[in-house]
Amino acid sequence: MSSAKIDYLEKILNARVYDVAIETPLDVLPQLSARSENRILLKREDMQPVFSFKLRGAYNKMVHLPAAQRQRGVITASAGNHAQGVALAAHRLGCRAVIVMPVTTPRIKIAAVRGRGGEVLLAGESFKEAYDHARELEAAQQLTFVHPYDDPEVIAGQGTIGMEILRQHADPIEAIFCPVGGGGLIAGVAAYVKRLRPATRIIGVEAVDAAAMQRSLSEGRRVMLHEVGLFADGTAVKQVGRETFRLCRAHVDEMVLVDTDAICAAIKDVFEDTRAILEPAGALALAGLKEYADRHGLKGKTLAAVASGANMNFDRLGFVTERAEVGEHREAILAVSIPERPGSFRKFCALLGARNITEFNYRYDSPGVAQVFVGIQVANREETARLVAQLEKKGLASLDLSDNEMAKLHIRHMVGGRAPQVGDELLYRFEFPERPGALMRFLENMSAGWNISLFHYRNHGADTARVLVGMQVPAGEMREFRTFLRELGYRHQDESANPAYRLFLG
Repeated sequence: MSSAKIDYLEKILNARVYDVAIETPLDVLPQLSARSENRILLKREDMQPVFSFKLRGAYNKMVHLPAAQRQRGVITASAGNHAQGVALAAHRLGCRAVIVMPVTTPRIKIAAVRGRGGEVLLAGESFKEAYDHARELEAAQQLTFVHPYDDPEVIAGQGTIGMEILRQHADPIEAIFCPVGGGGLIAGVAAYVKRLRPATRIIGVEAVDAAAMQRSLSEGRRVMLHEVGLFADGTAVKQVGRETFRLCRAHVDEMVLVDTDAICAAIKDVFEDTRAILEPAGALALAGLKEYADRHGLKGKTLAAVASGANMNFDRLGFVTERAEVGEHREAILAVSIPERPGSFRKFCALLGARNITEFNYRYDSPGVAQVFVGIQVANREETARLVAQLEKKGLASLDLSDNEMAKLHIRHMVGGRAPQVGDELLYRFEFPERPGALMRFLENMSAGWNISLFHYRNHGADTARVLVGMQVPAGEMREFRTFLRELGYRHQDESANPAYRLFLG
C-alpha cells in the first residue's frame, strides 16, 4: 500500500500499545500557567515504564511482525529512548533485540537498555552512523529493523498520544507542541489531531543546532545536516524520515526553534510545578510553547506540550541549573568597570538595590579601575536594560553579557588571576547566610579604608554562600580586622597561606 493511502486514523485507533504503555496524565502546570496567563497542559510521557514515549511505537511495530520474524530477532539504532522501548518490547514478546547506539549516548540510557535485556553495540558519533551500522548487521544476521521514527506502525504507536490528549481534554486546545527529532511523534499526533480537530495548531519544536525538520519544511525537501548539537541528544537527528516528512508537510502548522538556555529554563519550570526532572529533549516542547506564547502575546489560551522523556544524566544537572535562570531571563550577566579605590565596591552593590546577587567575580586589575563580573536576579530583559542604564548614568561602564555564550560557558569560571602588585592582602573564605542583605552587611561592617582586591561568590542553592574575599589590610590594623570578623559573626577561614592562592591568585 502506498504511504499516501495509509489511513492513520484507523491505524492509531487499532494500535496495540497498552500491553506495555500506560495512558499518561495531561497535567496542568499551575505556576507556569499563572505566569504566562495561559492554561498550560503537559502530557506526561516521562511517566512511562521506560520514562519516554518511545515504547509506544516500538511495541506497536514489533507486535505486528509475523511470528517467524520476531523469532529471528530485531535490531535498531537509537540515541537511547527508542532503544529502551525496543528492549522492553522484546522482553515482553520473548525475542532477541540488538541495539546500536552512538558512542555519545548518555550512560544512563546504555545501562537502562542493558538492564532490560537489550544487546548494546556502540558505533558512530551520531545517529546516522549508528543507523548505517545497524543496517549492515540487519542484513548479515537476518534481523528485522525497527525504525525509531520512519515506519507507519511506529508513527501510529506514537500517534496514540494525540488520541489521549483529545480524549483527556474535550475543550478546545489552541496548539499542541511536540519535540521533533526524526519526526515520528509529531507525525503521528498531527495525523490524528488534524482529522478530528483541524483548528488545533500542531507545532514542532527543535533545538537551534539540530533543526532538520525546520530546514526541510522550509526548503520543501529532506535536508541532511552536516552536524547536530548533542545537548538535546534524544532529538539529535541529521535527517528526518521520508514518511514523517510527508506527514509533517501535510499536517504541521509551524516549527519553533529554541536554544540551550530555553531548554534548561523549561526543565526548571517542570520541576517547580511537578518535581519531575525531564531530560533536555523531554523539555523541548515546553520550551517551544513558552517561546511561541511570548512571541505571539498569547493570553487566556489552552496550550499543550508533550514531555517526551526523563532519562537525564545526573551530572548534567549542574549545567542545567547554571543556565536555567539565564534562559528564563531571570539572571542578568554583566561586566562592569568600577573605580579601584576603597568604598567603590560598596557603592556599586548599593546601586544594585534589593536585587539578589547570584554571582560575583572581582579581582584587582590595574591602578584606577577594576572589572567586575556579576550575576543578578531580574524579572525580565527589560529590567536588565534598565539596570545597565542606571549603572551607566552613575558613570559605571556596563556590558550585558547575558547572551554571550563564551562568557556563560568559560569567562565566568576564569575571572581572577594573580595580582602581585597588591600589597597587604589577606585572603579569607567566608560562609554568608544565603539571604538578601548578607553582602551589604559585610561591606557596611568593613573599615572604609580596607580595599577589596578579590571577591568571588556563586549562589549554589545551599543555605549558606561560599565566598572568597581578598582585602588589603595594613599590618597596623590587624586588631581592628579581628574585631570586624568577630562582630560580623560569619563563619570564616584564613586562606592567606593556602598554596593555591600563592600559585594562582597571589
